[in-house]
Amino acid sequence: MCGIYELAAEMVCEDLPKEVCAFSLASSGKRCLLETEKVADGCVEYQCRTSEVVVERMAEYIETDQCVEACGVDRNSVGISSDAFFEPQFTGKLCSPACYQKCPNIIDLFFNLAAGEGKNCLLIMLLSSSVSTFFCPIQHTLKITTFQHQTPN
Repeated sequence: MCGIYELAAEMVCEDLPKEVCAFSLASSGKRCLLETEKVADGCVEYQCRTSEVVVERMAEYIETDQCVEACGVDRNSVGISSDAFFEPQFTGKLCSPACYQKCPNIIDLFFNLAAGEGKNCLLIMLLSSSVSTFFCPIQHTLKITTFQHQTPN
């Protein structure tokens, strides 16, 4: 299960090209992340590094271009941040069926990131638009809920 690449050996984040680093998972199950590093001449280089974040039930995975597009994420993102949750366009794409139902790696990343920072991911998704369709993972099953948000006058 490797997304866009078939791998013959152990997958190590540091060996991945920067173009596919973000949203990838090493053989160890740890997330890969893109970082910047200043080199001797003062220029900045991008490096793929292994984070300490371990994903259960997934490993050796490079996210597909389809999921990157569907979820509205950027492969050139440096580090891992939940700042995007406060952008309505991002939460709209993250909550879309094309992302939520088909891209478990990205969904896992952002739900756990939000939870780790004490943010309620579902509430953020719900409040991101006036009519929201959001998905609630309940005991490893998906429940689809449609909600009409009424703005007080």
